[in-house]
Amino acid sequence: CSTAARRGLGVWTAIPAVLAGHPSLHRHRERAGKEGQVLHRSKRGWVWNQFFVIEEYTGPDPVLVGRLHSDVDSGKGRCKYILSGEGAGTIFVIDDKTGNIHATKTLDREEQAQYTLTAQAVDRDTNKPLEPPSEFIVKVQDINDNPPEFLHRPYFARVPEMSNVGTSVMQVTATDADDPTYGNSARLVYSILQGQPYFSVESQTGIIRTALPNMDREARQEYDVVIQAKDMGGHMGGLSGTTEVKITLTDVNDNPPKFPQSEKEIECYLFYSPMSHVSGEEVGRVKAKDPDQGENGLVSYRLTEGDGLGVFELTTDSQTREAVIKLKKMVDYETKRTYMLRIEGSNPHVDPRFTAWGPYRDEATVKIMVEDADEPPVFVAPSYNFEVEENAPAGTQVGRVHAKDTDVANNPVRYMIPRYTDVEQFFSVNSEDGMITTTRPLDREAQAWHNISVAAAEIGTNTPAYTHTVRVNIRVKDVNDNAPEFATNNEILMCEAITPGKVIETVSAVDKDEMAHRQHFTFSLAPEIAHNHNFSLKDNRDSTASVHVLRKGFSRLTQDVYFLPVEISDNGLPSLSSTQTLTVRVCSCDSRDTILSCNVEPYVLPAGLSTGALIAILACIVILLAIVVLFVALRRQKKEPLILFEEEDIRENIITYDDEGGGEEDTEAFDIATLQNPDGANSFLPRKDMKPELQGALRPGPGSTRGHSVDVDDFIKSRIAEADSDPTAPPYDSIQIYGYEGRDSVAGSLSSLESVTTESDLDYDYLQSWGPRFKRLADLYGTKDYPMNDTDDGEDS
Repeated sequence: CSTAARRGLGVWTAIPAVLAGHPSLHRHRERAGKEGQVLHRSKRGWVWNQFFVIEEYTGPDPVLVGRLHSDVDSGKGRCKYILSGEGAGTIFVIDDKTGNIHATKTLDREEQAQYTLTAQAVDRDTNKPLEPPSEFIVKVQDINDNPPEFLHRPYFARVPEMSNVGTSVMQVTATDADDPTYGNSARLVYSILQGQPYFSVESQTGIIRTALPNMDREARQEYDVVIQAKDMGGHMGGLSGTTEVKITLTDVNDNPPKFPQSEKEIECYLFYSPMSHVSGEEVGRVKAKDPDQGENGLVSYRLTEGDGLGVFELTTDSQTREAVIKLKKMVDYETKRTYMLRIEGSNPHVDPRFTAWGPYRDEATVKIMVEDADEPPVFVAPSYNFEVEENAPAGTQVGRVHAKDTDVANNPVRYMIPRYTDVEQFFSVNSEDGMITTTRPLDREAQAWHNISVAAAEIGTNTPAYTHTVRVNIRVKDVNDNAPEFATNNEILMCEAITPGKVIETVSAVDKDEMAHRQHFTFSLAPEIAHNHNFSLKDNRDSTASVHVLRKGFSRLTQDVYFLPVEISDNGLPSLSSTQTLTVRVCSCDSRDTILSCNVEPYVLPAGLSTGALIAILACIVILLAIVVLFVALRRQKKEPLILFEEEDIRENIITYDDEGGGEEDTEAFDIATLQNPDGANSFLPRKDMKPELQGALRPGPGSTRGHSVDVDDFIKSRIAEADSDPTAPPYDSIQIYGYEGRDSVAGSLSSLESVTTESDLDYDYLQSWGPRFKRLADLYGTKDYPMNDTDDGEDS
């Protein structure tokens, strides 16, 4: 407006609907004058550039926001007011004549608190600006239309039990969407609707605190508290909102452990322990109850006094939190029948705040009574070890086991061997005295140890629980019952050119019997080859022997394998021996005595045949094969005709021209000689392809054609008629597939059969240019003159 004033324009004047503006300096008007003229400041007025409108207005008519007026508006209607900016034309409209601004829609301050608009005065006719654009603000005035809301609902809180009064539990916070700077619409006050007298809430902060002392979790653990937040400072007409708070009391160690029956002066737990119980077995359980939770409710147990401290021990079950009494030593009914124990249960974690409520421990007395039981017999030894010689006869005594009844009655005992420990039943036991005997000879080499069990039970008792077993280990002692044998493979490979006296192998022996420290073997050749001239055997007296070569000149062609029987003896009692055979194989070696081959077959050749003879035989075979191949090739080029002719005619090479019939079978059945020799057509020619069952009488053919031209067309027709009327002819006519083109063909006929009717000589020199396939025709027709109408001899050329 100041710029407009300096240009000599008027200034804006605002008439608000409600005088909510603040007095201030009026926009001054400055008039333009001549240079050097003094400018005067205008008088003060109301600030026009801020309007207010109440939100949530629900009247029937649009609400008047305010009025704009420019001092250039003379009231004659030349001035036109224009409004632009946020909501212009939709929410806010202006009367272009009067400048009145109305709000056409209900406004919500929580959606938008103010709107920025621009007003301008223009000439109604020319739309030229009369005033520069001026910006102003329309603020939405707040009303209390939003209740308080809790953001995080519902709330959960925890507070230790037994807390002091005023202990802070948690803080709840509510929000109000109304304007906190205008009135009391957003000023909240908190109060408690449910949860008294246990809890309270601060009205300004929303902090929840305990209101009663010594709240016990074991009595009540959870509380439901309802908190209200109300605006307008909590006065009448304010809006409110509520939320629920679930408060849980957490546990503290405020309860000592208690044994259920420990209040009584004389009260004990009674248990019975049979004598069959073993060390570590459970005898009974006791438990001290603690209503606290977690580690506050843990109870540890210990034995404090009693005459059974050395006999029993105490552990704690981690799942049930019970004290488990177990046997530490075996008890004997005949020795001591009752034991007394004092057990203490205490909290390992004590809260110092509640030590005055103690003590946090309790005690109980346990009386354990040993009950007499029928015990099984007991062997005098924990295990037995016996020995028996192998091959001992059946019934040989191995050893005796002994068990006795420890009960007062001292009943007799019977013995047995459980079959699962002696499946093959090598042994038996006397049921009365416990003597173990063999049932058959034993073989140490098959099984050196036998581990069996012997059970003892009182006579008249078959219950497994009253049976006692003992382990019996039986060792089978060795006797010399196995002859020695070679330790490794008994085949020796030797070179043909070996030097006499050389050692070709050192052999050793093994024995299945136990190898004693001083046991050794002796070696010697069998008597039948003791004086052979090829090999010798030397006993080295260390359970080995060396094989020596006595001569040279070994040859695989002469003998490739030698067998040496060797006797091996041990020094057992009695001494045993066996004869083992060494196989010596002669092999081919190189100059370094490296074995190349021990196979003799590649060196065997047929007797009396040299290399030259073999080559000659192979050459003869090749020549014979070549002759056979040549003969077969010549036979394939020559075809045998169905009827023999005096002279070969080239025309039979084209008899399959334009032939779509049955193939070679048809050409074999077709007799071209009939067409070549019409004179011979009168005679009957039997067919080669089939033989008729009935032989018809021969009919004379047509007259002789000698001395005149042969009409092939007439000849074929006559032959067809003759064949159709012949009852003895087979139902197969090979002439019907002959490719005859007729006389009046435009293209003419390629057949030479019509050459007998022509009157002029033809030039066949062009056949030379048709290639090698027509070379034979070119040689016959191109170089010689063939008579076309030779009627003197009556034969066709």
